[in-house]
Amino acid sequence: MNRVPAAVGLLGIGWYFALSIVAGVVGGLLLDDWLGTEPLLTLLGLLLGLLLAFWGGYKLLMQVISKQGSRKGVDGAQ
Repeated sequence: MNRVPAAVGLLGIGWYFALSIVAGVVGGLLLDDWLGTEPLLTLLGLLLGLLLAFWGGYKLLMQVISKQGSRKGVDGAQ
């Protein structure tokens, strides 16, 4: 039962990765279409989405890991 919250947290991190990358690419595509700068802003959006995904994903993963570490200390189980 202790693993369910960690699994949900990891699932959330996966969604965070996917949405960050997709939002960057879609935003870049829309701006490229509007400004006629293909593929410059799409690539820039992809890069920004990847950077945001990895930075935010790292922060979220550290939160999940620290919560699991504190539970092991309280429960005494490994």
